[in-house]
Amino acid sequence: MNVFLLLGANLGDRLATFQQARKRIEDTIGPIRVESSLWETAAWGLTDQPAFLNQVIEVDTEWEPLELLRRTQAIEMELGRVRKEKWGARLIDIDLLYYGTEVINEPELSIPHPYLAERRFTLVPLAEIAPDFIHPVLQLTQQRLLDVCTDNSSVLRLEV
Repeated sequence: MNVFLLLGANLGDRLATFQQARKRIEDTIGPIRVESSLWETAAWGLTDQPAFLNQVIEVDTEWEPLELLRRTQAIEMELGRVRKEKWGARLIDIDLLYYGTEVINEPELSIPHPYLAERRFTLVPLAEIAPDFIHPVLQLTQQRLLDVCTDNSSVLRLEV
């Protein structure tokens, strides 16, 4: 199954953490098929914190959605993630954006990600690597979602 994951971090050595996260994803979840550029983004939700580094990756996995969630959370914990406050600063965050075209509404997991269409920091890298992928609920492409997104937060390509 093709899945889209969003990596985010605004603490520590973000580039090194992303490198470790991508390695652990390939080791425990599946091969990375496509990676977006790295994007420096303003904090969203809780805005009084350092800017984030974000990246969307497309991964091929055999794991069912809840096992995939368990594995991404295990990677976060391995890399030092501590959950203190919603939308707070973090060493690493791995969000499940899409699981193929499935729609999942479980107490512990909602796919597509419920805030996806409201966040430029998610839509910019998604539209970069999968502009024509259609949101299974909203029936809009990622590029169209980005075009109509009302979030005006800063999202700048990081030159590395």
